[in-house]
Amino acid sequence: MRTKKFSRRCGLEEPGLNRLIRATYELLGLQTYFTVGPKEVRAWTIHKGDTAPQAAGAIHTDFEKGFIRAEVIAFDDYIACKGEQGAKRPARCGSKARTTLSKTAI
Repeated sequence: MRTKKFSRRCGLEEPGLNRLIRATYELLGLQTYFTVGPKEVRAWTIHKGDTAPQAAGAIHTDFEKGFIRAEVIAFDDYIACKGEQGAKRPARCGSKARTTLSKTAI
């Protein structure tokens, strides 16, 4: 609790480590994308501008070679619609064949 009070008094919105990680990702041209399943959520690091097959290759190289398509939901839509099923209803989910992933996709 003391840390939060001190940070607020110093005008800091988030811990320094978070800012360092965010700045490093930006400097290196990296971004995070998430895979979501019924039992787990995983975060993967990819380069900005990677295609959907390249992002799949971050999980396993065979996924990149045999890539067909990915269902993509913007992170903000996923949160606002309370998950995958809600985000699919208003047609906010898109299918990506070999196109570039957006920075807000999960």
